[in-house]
Amino acid sequence: MLAVGECMIELTHTGSRTLSLGYAGDTFNTAVYLARLTRPEDVEVDYLTRLGDDEYSAGILAAMRAEGIGTALIDQVPGAHPGLYLVRTDERGERSFTYYRSESPARRLFDGEHAPDVTGYDVLYLSAITLQLLTPAARERLWDTLSAARARGAHVVFDSNYRPAGWPSEDVARDAVRRTWELTTIAAPTFSDEHALFGDTSPEAALARLRDVGVPDVVVKDGGNGCVVWDGTAARLVPALPVESTMDTTAAGDAFNAGYLAARLSGQDPVEAAGAGHAVAAKVIAHPGAIVTDPSLPPRA
Repeated sequence: MLAVGECMIELTHTGSRTLSLGYAGDTFNTAVYLARLTRPEDVEVDYLTRLGDDEYSAGILAAMRAEGIGTALIDQVPGAHPGLYLVRTDERGERSFTYYRSESPARRLFDGEHAPDVTGYDVLYLSAITLQLLTPAARERLWDTLSAARARGAHVVFDSNYRPAGWPSEDVARDAVRRTWELTTIAAPTFSDEHALFGDTSPEAALARLRDVGVPDVVVKDGGNGCVVWDGTAARLVPALPVESTMDTTAAGDAFNAGYLAARLSGQDPVEAAGAGHAVAAKVIAHPGAIVTDPSLPPRA
């Protein structure tokens, strides 16, 4: 599997003036948890982004390799620095973000001279944040890449992780997400994102619309309400697992996607895979930060 997107410096508030440094990003988070949930002989996990040549970029590369994630397709742009974001959580574990990423080298993915060879991959994974990074011309190159992958039988896995502040307009975002759904084989959106972009009135409505677009495998996340998944014949509600406490909801959806995808790649049916996704998300939200330290989720490496 090749995950495509941006890994950033993550600074998480552990107090009003104290920060903890880590590395995270939505598709990177999913790549990490997928690597932790699978064996390297079963699923190879690689990452595609662009980094700088500073010490933080070196730290990101080291973090990827420590998780058993392949970095062969990552190039380093001289003089550039990775994006950065800060995380605050409230007393309920809900998070808010502040981003500094306008000059991130990941924004140069699929630009004029950047043409990575992805023909060896069985699964390509991306999100709407991946799309948001790119110039319009680079998005067209990415869609051509996804179309070619579909033509040779690869899976395209997409999560419409919609963040309005990163788009020039809602219309641009809606068109980009719609174009990508048309190339997708496994859809893992969150209901609130699909509601915001397409006006779906329920997770079931979002699932039906994506099925109508032609996506064969669909799971629509809905936070604490669980998820709605296409079981092969009908939409099925799979409740979320009860949790004793929620420390930080950062990366909950990314972790769910990893659990769902790991189960589907191992041959489990969609309902079983949804349960696996909930189990991973429940572990992650019990810890601070996007990439957690949990003995039941050890790094692959």
